[in-house]
Amino acid sequence: MKDVFITYGSLVTPLGSSVQENLDALKTNVSGVKVVSNSGFKGENWPLAKIDTITENRFSTLLLNSLIELKSNFDNAILQSEKTLFIISTTKADIENFPEDTFSVINEVLYSELGIKNKPIIVSNACISGVLAINLAADYIRLEKFIDVIVVGIDVVSEFVINGFQSLFALSDEIARPFDKTRKGISLGEGVGIVLLSSNKRNSNFHAKYINGSSSNDANHISGPSRTGEGLVRSINETLKRSNIEKNTINFISAHGTGTLYNDEMESIAFQRTELNTIPMNSLKGYFGHTLGAAGVIETIVSMLSMEHNILFQSLGFSEVGTTEKLNLIEKNEFHEINCVLKTASGFGGGNASLILVKEVK
Repeated sequence: MKDVFITYGSLVTPLGSSVQENLDALKTNVSGVKVVSNSGFKGENWPLAKIDTITENRFSTLLLNSLIELKSNFDNAILQSEKTLFIISTTKADIENFPEDTFSVINEVLYSELGIKNKPIIVSNACISGVLAINLAADYIRLEKFIDVIVVGIDVVSEFVINGFQSLFALSDEIARPFDKTRKGISLGEGVGIVLLSSNKRNSNFHAKYINGSSSNDANHISGPSRTGEGLVRSINETLKRSNIEKNTINFISAHGTGTLYNDEMESIAFQRTELNTIPMNSLKGYFGHTLGAAGVIETIVSMLSMEHNILFQSLGFSEVGTTEKLNLIEKNEFHEINCVLKTASGFGGGNASLILVKEVK
């Protein structure tokens, strides 16, 4: 099977406007979640991870900002090649401008700013979109449809999104505390992460080897996860099977960990059923908030940073186990050799996805 390499291209979040700025913030356990006054539909003050410097046209401005670092990492020969595909992972895109074509801004920005040659593909499947998009990118490369595939995970905090989660009573009135006994719900966030998957190593930045991934659906409920973790169990087991990797090879798990009662409980059961619950893991929602369609890409970038720098980042907000099954949550930053990472995602509609990366030996 053709090798697929993955490297980071750009990262813009409330923690910083580059991969390095985000890494520096993670090393000091800074949270990008802050209380935003009058953000709820009844004037409530919700903790949100919003980028303060963006005040209008949030989606297009965020996308444009992310291209600055992308263009510094990859030259036009890659960005404008007919053998390069762009995949956009998002849940709500430019929903603030609805009922206009919410995806037209994506094409406009990418064609005008980068001169891309192929029409971008949109992947929008709730909160597993980012992991799905990376898996899809690897498939395109292995089928030799493209040499390079750039995955852009992007979502913004909008009134529509806040009101939607508030109506589900899913928002937390404090920074999200994934897997913790006192967790209250989600902290919403925004950001954009960009990765490049290729059959070649395309720059001098850190590269991991993409091994394999899979997705499944638990067919349980439009918003509630399976109480048995069945969908996530099936995805993890299939990913392990396709990767031909033993469970004890995995050094770290980047979990989904939204901070809601049912999601975190479901994940704990799934990790116990797959005998992975003793492996060090974290949720990054305490740093970035839940960035929806961008989460899988942003968290994959952080997983690569963990491998590159051999750092297990603290699962921010966690202090006491609050799930039926015990998990090995990372309680403080630790230096540890990390050669193999499992990334998981779960979302509305019963979707679950996972992938495995290994450190590329120089």
